[in-house]
Amino acid sequence: MAKIYTKTGDQGKTGLIGGSRVSKGELRIEAYGTVDELNSWIGLLRDVSEQENRRAVLKSIQDKLFTLGAELANETALADQPIQDLEESDIDVLENLMDQMNLHLKDLRHFVLPGGHVHVSYAHLARTVCRRAERCAIRLHDEAGINFMIIKYLNRLSDFLFVLSRQIAAEQGVEEVKWKG
Repeated sequence: MAKIYTKTGDQGKTGLIGGSRVSKGELRIEAYGTVDELNSWIGLLRDVSEQENRRAVLKSIQDKLFTLGAELANETALADQPIQDLEESDIDVLENLMDQMNLHLKDLRHFVLPGGHVHVSYAHLARTVCRRAERCAIRLHDEAGINFMIIKYLNRLSDFLFVLSRQIAAEQGVEEVKWKG
C-alpha cells in the first residue's frame, strides 16, 4: 500500500501542477486551499440533506469545485484558457436553481443573520467560505491572471448558497433570523 505522506512538504513547500515548488503560504495555495475547504462544507451540506435531488446538485457542485481547485493549482494554465468542465452553462444551472427556490420563498425585505437551524448555519458557513475563496481568486487574478470564469462561478455559487440557506429554513419550518441593526 502506498503511503499518503511524502515528507516533501515538511519544509513549508508544496508542488504545483507544472512541477515547481512554492511556499505553502503563497496566494495560489491559499486560493485552492480555500476552495478545498469550501468543498468540505458543501460535502457536509450534502451529507445532512435528506433530498436526493439536492444531494445530486451538491455532488455536482463538488465536482466543479475540484476541477476549479485543480485549475488554481496549475501554474502552466493561461488566464484565458477555458477550464475543463466549467462553462457558462454551469452558472446558468445555479441561477435556474435559485430561481426555482425563490418561487417558494417569501420576498426578502430584511438582512438575514446566519442561524435558526444547524443545517441553515452549515449553508451560511459554506457561503462565507465561498466568498473568501472568491476574494482569494480575485487577488490571484490580479497577480497572475487566472481564468475569470473561476471568479464568476464562485460569485454565483455564494448567491446559490444564500438562497439555499433560506430554502432550508423554510423546509425546517424555522423563521429566518432577522438583523435588527
